[in-house]
Amino acid sequence: MRFSAVAAALLPVGVAFAQTTHTVKVGENGSLTFNPTTVTANNGDTIEFQFLSKNHTVTQSTFAAPCSNITDASGLVTGVDSGYQFVAPDATSFPVWSITVNNASNPLWFYCRQGKHCQAGMVFAVNPTQDKTYDMFKAKAATSDAVDGSAQSNGAAAGASGSAAAGAPAASGSAAAGASGAAGASGAAGASGTAGALNPTAASGAAGTTPSPSVSATVPNGAVSLRSTGAVLLSIAGIALGALL
Repeated sequence: MRFSAVAAALLPVGVAFAQTTHTVKVGENGSLTFNPTTVTANNGDTIEFQFLSKNHTVTQSTFAAPCSNITDASGLVTGVDSGYQFVAPDATSFPVWSITVNNASNPLWFYCRQGKHCQAGMVFAVNPTQDKTYDMFKAKAATSDAVDGSAQSNGAAAGASGSAAAGAPAASGSAAAGASGAAGASGAAGASGTAGALNPTAASGAAGTTPSPSVSATVPNGAVSLRSTGAVLLSIAGIALGALL
């Protein structure tokens, strides 16, 4: 009976670690693509973006405005953004940025905000639906006049979305994103990295309007950062186990 109680206390840890990690390659072989273009994810799944060439971002948008940042009424960016991730032509290690899905019932929409990459088809979707498909999203992107995340003037504005995401900062050559970094209550998540020649307006070490990735928090609907998730679960299990022994 005592053993059964211990096993029950540890069961949530095993379940938590059973979630799937989906790997998405960004700019593979120098192309303006996400590969795969869509992911079907469950609550708790991790999506890991591997930046393989040039200077791209993974930036959250909306179905209505595929190439524009999500902003609030004041214009503050509230969607998440990996920041520009420059990869040298001779690179042997590559930045990685991850998000964890916490509301699989809402689709998530992303694009690269470098120049006209979005219009060229560099868009990505998590859990698209029959009413809002990836192909529809890509077709909308092709007609957008937004540049570098600006609001588009030829269609819907990028207002607040029912799906939000928060990410951890990119870590060069790692298999998962680093511990720090996530969206705060009113800002997008940033990712550490250096802006390269393809983004001449960004300052070194940051990009565009992406805030500093120094805060970790949970954003409603969509995804949460990977910060200390495993350690926290193990600590809780350890406390429960200690109480039972």
